[in-house]
Amino acid sequence: MKQELTIELLRREASVFAESESGHKESSIFGVTDGKAVGTYLEHKFQAHLREEYTYEEGSSDRGIDFPELGVDMKVTSIKQPQSSCPFKNARQKIFGLGYSLLLFVYEKTDDQQTRTARLNILHSVFVEADRTADYQITTGILKIIENNGNRDDIVAFMQDRLLPVEEIQASQIADEIIANPPNIGYLTISNALQWRLQYRRVIEKAGKVDGIHRIR
Repeated sequence: MKQELTIELLRREASVFAESESGHKESSIFGVTDGKAVGTYLEHKFQAHLREEYTYEEGSSDRGIDFPELGVDMKVTSIKQPQSSCPFKNARQKIFGLGYSLLLFVYEKTDDQQTRTARLNILHSVFVEADRTADYQITTGILKIIENNGNRDDIVAFMQDRLLPVEEIQASQIADEIIANPPNIGYLTISNALQWRLQYRRVIEKAGKVDGIHRIR
């Protein structure tokens, strides 16, 4: 009888998987330099690992994240440039977070020419809670304004200076919400683009050191 997957179990299995995968030699990704292909390989293998023991709803393109019932998305990235893309929804994501948690695998890939296999050493496995997935510079900047007795106009001006993709009326509404409920500090760097570009160096550095960012491995 399979067990229902929970966030706690997901984190535990991520640790087990990262340890196991780091010692595995894989021929199918030997010589592959496309980070998306490597990420897809690892994501599918982790999902297969989970299916053996657990029941859960798998994500789809409609739902947008890998574990919709748990509110968790999985990201796989190389240590050379720890970043990934993310569907753009609205400017609020930079301030209040993406709306879901992140399970992050950061790997270092090496190819063995003799055996013609590749190994993915999982250097970092990190779980970022949803309320820590906002942009670091945006959230810390907003909190400084509030600490300095800033008002709605100050916050709107800050959002405009940071080129947040938001219209003036919506910016005023967001500013009122910020004053009523200041955001937590986020630890991602989120770059403006047709898709958000999420960068993870700060998350890796802060894992296990601040609330809401858990070092799994």
